[in-house]
Amino acid sequence: MSKIELIVNSLEQKVQRVLHEMTELKKDNAFLKDELLKSNALNSKYLESLQQKEDDFKTLKFANSILGSDESKRETKLKINTLIKEIDDCISKLSD
Repeated sequence: MSKIELIVNSLEQKVQRVLHEMTELKKDNAFLKDELLKSNALNSKYLESLQQKEDDFKTLKFANSILGSDESKRETKLKINTLIKEIDDCISKLSD
């Protein structure tokens, strides 16, 4: 074999190796994209659940304070005053 043929064969082998690696990397990339989508969906689900739990906690806390818990009477009064102000604002907007 001539020197040129050896160089061409070597180059072909290297190109085949690079193509094979590129194919493997594409497969890995597709797998990782799929895993990322699954993780994002799961994360979104957990965030929604957390938000719901926080809302439930606030509601329970408020209900407990209305039932006469001594530790949060001040919070109850502030919350009631806020609600009254919001209702007054709504009434005034409806009157206009």
